[in-house]
Amino acid sequence: MENLTIESLEEKLRQAMLISDVSTLDELIADDLVFTMHTGQVVDKQYDLEAHQSGIFKFTKLEISDRQIHSYGDCIVVTLKAEIAGTLNHQFFEESYRFTRVWVQRQNRWQIVAGHVSQMPFIR
Repeated sequence: MENLTIESLEEKLRQAMLISDVSTLDELIADDLVFTMHTGQVVDKQYDLEAHQSGIFKFTKLEISDRQIHSYGDCIVVTLKAEIAGTLNHQFFEESYRFTRVWVQRQNRWQIVAGHVSQMPFIR
């Protein structure tokens, strides 16, 4: 049951990232988020929301594959591969990434508390 819930939340997250739906992202991301970018920079929820709101991140493609969901009670770890295209600081990019996200259930709702993304070699 939890895996179905997380799958639907992951899809909700994907859609929100594609259209920069800051309200939905705010709902899905915990206030105490710790996220490590592919550059090694560690960012928080505010950074992520502001990047979407300001247009720093603009995604035109966000295709998910190889999603694995590992349940540990009130904690779920999701790993996946993402083919992403869009603009970052108004510069086009198209890359492959591996994400790890940690979802925690608090007060009967699931939120992302931690994550990490690594860039993969792009294969056309």
